[in-house]
Amino acid sequence: MDRFQITKRVGALGIIGNIFLLIIKAIVGFLSKSQAMIADAANSAGDIFASAMTTIGNKIASEPKDEDHNFGHGKAEYIFSLLISLSMLAIAAKILYDSICSVIYKNQVEFSWWLIAVCIFTIVVKLSLYFYCKLALKNHNNILIESSMKDHRNDCIVTTFTTISVILSRFNLYWFDGIVGIGISIWIFYTGVKIFIESYNVLMDKSLDDNIKSEILEYIKNYPQVYGIEKMYTIPTGYKYIAVITIYLDGELNTFKSHEIADNLQADIANKFDAIDSVIVHVEPKKSNNV
Repeated sequence: MDRFQITKRVGALGIIGNIFLLIIKAIVGFLSKSQAMIADAANSAGDIFASAMTTIGNKIASEPKDEDHNFGHGKAEYIFSLLISLSMLAIAAKILYDSICSVIYKNQVEFSWWLIAVCIFTIVVKLSLYFYCKLALKNHNNILIESSMKDHRNDCIVTTFTTISVILSRFNLYWFDGIVGIGISIWIFYTGVKIFIESYNVLMDKSLDDNIKSEILEYIKNYPQVYGIEKMYTIPTGYKYIAVITIYLDGELNTFKSHEIADNLQADIANKFDAIDSVIVHVEPKKSNNV
């Protein structure tokens, strides 16, 4: 199963799982007046949107190169992950407001074993989705899968604290419920900002990681016919990059031979480094002051 098929499955499972969790969390949360559970339900609503964006973004990104999109549609993954991050920030703001109001006005939670049951069930579901995404991400580099995996992981942690707040409500420690709601909002906000920055960097054509660039440069330096490297820069096409490199070759070589070396170098780099989608090599004749 390729990266686009597995991402489609991740999105579909996320939608189904989160719709079910949203329904039971909302019902139990409003009946028990638990702000933490209502916040958790709102988080599930955001998760549905995120899973839908994962599915749509993956569908567009899987489209092959065409005349209008010479480098493919890979950046769609980052456009939709950016939308996911913005939805998370909006949800975090709403939860923060409601939770602060809960603390100020001392809203009370009606303890219910149903709350505990829903929390435990949510943790089991989210933990299962987390490990499924983690396995998928291990085999396929995709920011949409990574976003889903982090979201499921965060939900497990958030719901664990929700469970604690419900248990403490039985001992009349109602303030903890609002505090947990505030904690949930901060956690969602933090995750949203991280996803936003990662997506923004790719959409703004941030260069390839310096460590990988260094590996590529070292590889080129060891190429027997290359006398030097003038410059190298990279452009993201999605989860992969185009590398544009200018090298020095023996000025006595004929055009056919120098192009043959450049073609071989392009193919070797693209095959050796997974982060590279394609390579463009410019050839300059060897000059004494550049050796």
